[in-house]
Amino acid sequence: MVEVEALSTHLGRPLSLIAESDQNDPRTVTAREAGGLGLDGQWDDDVHHAVHAAVSGERQGYYVDYGSLESLRQVLTGAFLHAGTYSTFRGRVHGRPLDVDRVPGSRLVAYTLTHYQVGNRAAGDRPSMNLTPQQQLAKAAIVLCSPFTPMLFQGEEWGARTPFCFFTSHPEPELAEAVREGRTREFAAMGWDPDTVADPQDPETFRRSVLDRAELACEPHAGILRTYRELIALRRAEPALSDPWLGTVRMEVGSESPDDRWLVLHRGRWRWW
Repeated sequence: MVEVEALSTHLGRPLSLIAESDQNDPRTVTAREAGGLGLDGQWDDDVHHAVHAAVSGERQGYYVDYGSLESLRQVLTGAFLHAGTYSTFRGRVHGRPLDVDRVPGSRLVAYTLTHYQVGNRAAGDRPSMNLTPQQQLAKAAIVLCSPFTPMLFQGEEWGARTPFCFFTSHPEPELAEAVREGRTREFAAMGWDPDTVADPQDPETFRRSVLDRAELACEPHAGILRTYRELIALRRAEPALSDPWLGTVRMEVGSESPDDRWLVLHRGRWRWW
């Protein structure tokens, strides 16, 4: 971070350094003067996991501790679910609590999917290939109206239905085979069918992962894109929705029954459920 700040001063323009970290360690984004590393931001996988598991119902692999409305409430008000608590998937205590009175939520980058969360699935399937447009937009509203810094993944904003598979072009046959075998073992441990794993060395795997922009002219994709634009415009226009402090978020959680789940999220005069 010291080198980035020196370069920023030399160039005469701001530069930001964001960590792709899943350590749930607030020290990463805590100012150096306060004993932290002083980065401008870090990814927050717990937000993704809590939102995705709550909406999709998936509980395998690293989603095992997520999915309840209470876990969603915890990440939307405290950034992390695992903050010095036991992680079943890791088999150990993980993370540390974030001091929400000292560190703004805007230093955490939140998202409904990333290249990791799609490409590291066995079939490279996007949530839009398994969820309804309403479910996709529910996830978008939670993230785009949160105190976190939102990040979108290519095609998410119109509910793209092309997969995004893990693809490679290793010239070394032994490396290519090691990657294939390693991914098959990993997906078996996650509970996914190894037979659905796309061959990363097959050129067709790459071709299938290219976005189909013709979708933009069709429904429901055009409607999803309009709603994303409206949510982003609303965030820009309403101070309560761009407020970076997690302490301003209030969330009411209802029944956890699959047939009667509900939550109400409050930010200033705005609320949605």
